[in-house]
Amino acid sequence: MILDKLDQGATITAEEYKKRLIELQLALREQALAIYNLKRPVCILFEGWDAGGKGGAIKRVTEKLDPRGYTVYSTKVPAGDEKTHHYLWRFWNRIPKQGKIVIFDRSWYGRVLVERVEGYCAEAEWKRAYREIRCFERQLYDFGTILVKFWLHITQEEQLRRFKEREGNPIKQWKLTDEDWRNRGKWSDYLAAVEEMLERTSTTYAPWAIAPGNNKQTARIEILATVSKAIKAATGK
Repeated sequence: MILDKLDQGATITAEEYKKRLIELQLALREQALAIYNLKRPVCILFEGWDAGGKGGAIKRVTEKLDPRGYTVYSTKVPAGDEKTHHYLWRFWNRIPKQGKIVIFDRSWYGRVLVERVEGYCAEAEWKRAYREIRCFERQLYDFGTILVKFWLHITQEEQLRRFKEREGNPIKQWKLTDEDWRNRGKWSDYLAAVEEMLERTSTTYAPWAIAPGNNKQTARIEILATVSKAIKAATGK
């Protein structure tokens, strides 16, 4: 099991976190300008457990960027016209233009995660999706897209702690829903789906980056560093 071997023990002091955060954010801002000049599209997607820290990570990635240069899409249940098309259709319509950054808060991987576990699609459909997704991402790569994929992993115990923290905080209660608790009850089913997803869709052109998320600060630093490294590897900037 890939995720069983993940080290969740990394820590960082508050002072070091602030220092590294601003350094990486400013470096990413300069890289965003280079991306614009080079006309390279960048696509960053975040998947992870409920309360895994996706929103906080996205905030730190975008905090110092020029808002004209990026768009964040929060993927919901398909609605309206989206339901009449192939599941990848709505993502094809949102992939980044040359020189732009697009960030997905959940993505096309819903087909092999929530849709698989909850039975929203047939078994043949989610099994076929691994090949469809690899082909889709290969097309993005061949177009010149810099694609960075994150799975934010937290332990079951840490998720429970965060759920209870949200439950007891009036400011954060809106983040916790009955669906979150219901999904938690299917942890083992989701874990099996995640493991297979990571194994079958991590490729040389679109590898998964697994971020240990029990410590939010270290996860955010690792995510920023990974994005910066991917852009530098693709552009030399």
